[in-house]
Amino acid sequence: MALGGIDGCDACNAMMEAQVICRHHAHEPRENQCSSVLVRHVKAPANLVWSLVRRFDQPQKYKPFVSRCVVQGDLRIGSVREVNVKTGLPATTSTERLELFDDDEHVLGIKILDGDHRLRNYSSVITVHPEIIDGRPGTLVIESFVVDVPEGNTKDDTCYFVRALINCNLKCLAEVSERMAMLGRVEPANAV
Repeated sequence: MALGGIDGCDACNAMMEAQVICRHHAHEPRENQCSSVLVRHVKAPANLVWSLVRRFDQPQKYKPFVSRCVVQGDLRIGSVREVNVKTGLPATTSTERLELFDDDEHVLGIKILDGDHRLRNYSSVITVHPEIIDGRPGTLVIESFVVDVPEGNTKDDTCYFVRALINCNLKCLAEVSERMAMLGRVEPANAV
C-alpha cells in the first residue's frame, strides 16, 4: 500500500500498516461473505481522531449518513445503539452492538444486529494509530469489515458498496478532525 506524503521510510510505514492489519483486521470471511480493509491518513493528532471514533453513542459527529443515535443504558461492550439513517440511502434504521472497545489501543468494533438494509452479519473494526505526516502529528486510521453477500449481488458489488460508505465516513472523519485540530479542540472522553 502506498503511503505517499508520509514522513519516514515507506517500507517501514508499510510494515507498520501490515502489522496493524494482521493484529486487528484479519477477518475470515465465509464463502458467502466479502471483506476488505481501508486506510486513511489524517492530518490531526491521534488523540483528537480517537475522541471522535470512540463515541459509539454519537457516530453522527463524523458519519454523514447518520441523523440520530440512541443508546439504552450504560456505554460498555455489549451496548446496543439504534441508528437512524438520513434519506437517500437504501435504509432508514440500523441496530448495532459494541463488540470491541480498547481506549488504550484505540480499537472499536461493531456488529450490525438488525435494520431495514441488506447488511447481514456485518462486523467492522476501526483502529487509530499515531504517525507523522509532513513533520506534524497525524493519524493512520484503518477500518475493516466482513459482511454477507446479499442474494442477487456479487462479492465485488457488495464490497464496492460497503467500501464507498466507509470511504465517505473516513473522509468526513478526516475533515472534522483536521478542522478541530486547526481550532485546537478535542472531544471530551467521558463516554465510550
